[in-house]
Amino acid sequence: MFKRTRNGAPPLPPGPRGLPLIGSLPYLGPNPHRYFSKLAQTYGPIMKLKLGSKLCIIITSPNLVKEVLRCHDAIFANRDVPAAIQALSYDGNDMAFSPYGPKWRMMRKVCSRELMHPTVLDFYYSLRRCQVHQMVCYVRTQVGTPVDIGKLGFQTALNMVTCMIWGGTLDGEDMIRVGHEIRHLTKEMNELLATPNVSDLFPIISRFDVQGIVGHMKRLWYRSDQIFESIIDQRLKMDRGEGGKESKDFLQLLLKLKEEGVDPKTPLNLTHIKAMFMDMMGGGTDTTSSIVEWAMAEMMQNPEIMRKAQEELEQVVGMDNMVEESHMSKLPYLEAVLKEVLRLHPPVPFLIPRSPSQTCTVGGYTVPKGTQMIINIWAIHRDPEAWDNPLEFCPERFYNSTSKWDYRGNDFRYIPFGSGRRMCVGISMAERMLTYVLASLLHSFDWRLPDDAKLNLSDKFRVFLKKETPLVVIPTPRLANPEFYY
Repeated sequence: MFKRTRNGAPPLPPGPRGLPLIGSLPYLGPNPHRYFSKLAQTYGPIMKLKLGSKLCIIITSPNLVKEVLRCHDAIFANRDVPAAIQALSYDGNDMAFSPYGPKWRMMRKVCSRELMHPTVLDFYYSLRRCQVHQMVCYVRTQVGTPVDIGKLGFQTALNMVTCMIWGGTLDGEDMIRVGHEIRHLTKEMNELLATPNVSDLFPIISRFDVQGIVGHMKRLWYRSDQIFESIIDQRLKMDRGEGGKESKDFLQLLLKLKEEGVDPKTPLNLTHIKAMFMDMMGGGTDTTSSIVEWAMAEMMQNPEIMRKAQEELEQVVGMDNMVEESHMSKLPYLEAVLKEVLRLHPPVPFLIPRSPSQTCTVGGYTVPKGTQMIINIWAIHRDPEAWDNPLEFCPERFYNSTSKWDYRGNDFRYIPFGSGRRMCVGISMAERMLTYVLASLLHSFDWRLPDDAKLNLSDKFRVFLKKETPLVVIPTPRLANPEFYY
């Protein structure tokens, strides 16, 4: 294993031999992030694993992550695309899964400069504010009864994202109807993506779609595409003066960019726009709800931390006022709570697996072209060599730290949103949504577990890392003025 190959190239990384044909599949279990972390204790921070016929390389070292995402960033700029994703990505025309190249650069430019720019996000603040207020009003109607925080967070995140995408195009009954359809479609898609697909493990049989997963996903994609088409048609009528109102949203901005042209060599078209909608809904809903749920669960487990966060809100916001996004920069302790949640419970524990465009060397070992490269940030964020008391939920490690812990991927011990040229483009929006939703829940209500309930902090691996059992808690109003709840 450690000898050089005949042509003088470094060997493949070490790893378990596995079984013929199926490799290590029988040992994978329901939580591969834990399985990979355990294997790393035996085989080291870089190891190989055969899952079916696919060769995977797993790394669990900040230094090796730096080597992949900084030194070899261009080589590892492509994704390993699951079969079920191909339809959702409009055959690789989205930003999350498209191959690295001119098309991806054009869409990245549109998102980072036109949609996720702080000035643009500030402009659409009123849309997010309306949805957070609706969330607070809804929770007020549930006082004294259990509330599922995960479902509440998912609905709120979906409402916030869709309002920014097309909130100026739809209103009233149309907005409610479309929101209801999108919510069910998004849940079905995420459940389908969480289903292990033999087509991904044995690409040679992928064309047969043995489990019918790809076919089912195409049907869900078609329903979503019809919704997108109808909304775009409605916006085009409005822009021609047929809609009877003047209102702005991401869709209007994207259609304007389409007409003006972003890049003459790679024009923005309607397929790109619909693919970006799919990315924003997929990437901004389950992740947000999962993080909010984990944050509330950890604070229920550590009441002193919740008390400190609520005291900070009392001092900054006051008890005679509602939380606004303008308060977020003045809440360093709440920010530390979220950073600690993202350390212990990163919503995408492997990020999105990469695939090298050419054979290269990482950590002194050969990584063949087309290999699935998995970065186990769940293990890196719990590495005792990088963190003191890594399994303890301790926001003070960020609150009192002299290091600049941020989400920008510069310190490879902490990369919840990835790093390099393909790191998450929606960080700015995620920061605003997460902090605003969590701050509003903590400021407006006190929370307790039902009398017969026990708090369970176990996780389960799906597309995203979620709580094994939903967090269900009972709210009690904190604000004296009842008008804030209506």
